[in-house]
Amino acid sequence: MAIHIANSARYFLPHIYALSTNSPFWEGRLTGYKSFRTKVFDKFPRTGIPDYFDSIEAYDNYVKLLVKTNCIDNAKKIWWDLRVHPFFNTVEFRICDVPLTVMETITIAALFQGICAKLYKLRSQNLNFIMYSRALINENKWRAGRYGIEGSMIDFGKETEVNTRVLIYELLDFIDDVAGPLGIRNAVGNVHRMLEEGTGADRQLKVFEQTNSLPAVVDYIHDQFLAGL
Repeated sequence: MAIHIANSARYFLPHIYALSTNSPFWEGRLTGYKSFRTKVFDKFPRTGIPDYFDSIEAYDNYVKLLVKTNCIDNAKKIWWDLRVHPFFNTVEFRICDVPLTVMETITIAALFQGICAKLYKLRSQNLNFIMYSRALINENKWRAGRYGIEGSMIDFGKETEVNTRVLIYELLDFIDDVAGPLGIRNAVGNVHRMLEEGTGADRQLKVFEQTNSLPAVVDYIHDQFLAGL
């Protein structure tokens, strides 16, 4: 079930990554990205969107081969954006920037929880979500890192570009029926405010445009961290 959820949930990774974007600066410079953290991290092996695995046995064989050939000493050295955790009984999401506020972090955690619960529900009803290739999902990941929620992504089913905000609203509709039973409705409701006010990257950039001061941006981040709690 965990490998099934991981396979299916890959599609939604860029949507939530766009919401979390919060690293527009690198070494004191504007990068042109809403999230530059991922561009730095992409230099390492076994990162990014994972491949599709036919079964948990296929995944286990992949890990065993890497260990056998001295690529890694255990599966914790696999740093994909999403993975079946090697030691804990869970699916681990790793794609996001550290959001600007604790409230945004809670919201994003709730979205991931809702996605897993909905995919579990579909599987339990003998239904499935369409699997897309890593190459296609990476197109949306790049757009999310570059533009955050201000750009567009590809709707692979319709084969057309769609405003990123629209796709995020569609995600909220997708998990709506599990939000109540999970007790996450209030948390995911905060997505509307995030879309209105902008991501952490958007707000950092706004402060920088107003002040032309990175120390002012740092002060803003410090002041905002516990906002809303």
